Amino acid sequence: MSGEPVFLQFGQKPDETGAIVRPGARRTYPDEVLERLATDAAVIVSRYPQARSALLPLLHLVQAEDGHITPAGIEFCARVLDLTAAEVMAVATFYSMYRRTPTGDYLVGVCTNTLCAVMGGDEILASLAEHLDLDGPGTTDDGRVTLEHIECNAACDYAPVVMVNWEFFDDQTPASARRVVDDLRAGRPVTPTRGAPLCTFRETARILAGFPDPRPGANDGAPGGPTLTGLRAARAAGMQATDAPGPQPSAPTDEEA
Repeated sequence: MSGEPVFLQFGQKPDETGAIVRPGARRTYPDEVLERLATDAAVIVSRYPQARSALLPLLHLVQAEDGHITPAGIEFCARVLDLTAAEVMAVATFYSMYRRTPTGDYLVGVCTNTLCAVMGGDEILASLAEHLDLDGPGTTDDGRVTLEHIECNAACDYAPVVMVNWEFFDDQTPASARRVVDDLRAGRPVTPTRGAPLCTFRETARILAGFPDPRPGANDGAPGGPTLTGLRAARAAGMQATDAPGPQPSAPTDEEA
């Protein structure tokens, strides 16, 4: 050991993008916005036995206001929940669902985890970036589409998967993904493979904050064929799990599954 001091730098990495606190970022809300947010926040907080448990939906609420997390949103959540701004910031920067930079009307995420990558996810991401005239993840000049790479969204049986504002677009190809973003930018209606008709990113954030989803079919849907393939194959082969001690529930029917 040389005895020389070791310098450790904490905080954001030099090459990390998306600083929440930055020049030009919104730092305060007008009184009318504060009043509206406070009314909504009271509804959210009332659902929890401890106020601080409402932090995640409150972050969605301020994200619905700004389209991303801002210093104003951080301070609002801290004040409502009697937390420090540092505590709120730690949570907001931990989860990738909270955006640190302005986000377009439609957040287009391409999964490039193992199975989606093998099935063409990397090619789709590269194709969309070129098609949208982006160097990589980013937002188009018209502010309509933000492109990003996303981690697995548990839809491997439909790989490769693209998500738009967290709605699934299954079994995609570079050509089909380009058609989706073209329709989004042109304002044409786009229907996910599963789920409700698309709404904007800010509208999605408000729904995730816990407010009613008015879209028709928002709560419909069931697992499709690929999701149940393993279950049906196991039944056809007469396979079943080893019995555990005690009473066991009966196996679900296809309809129940």
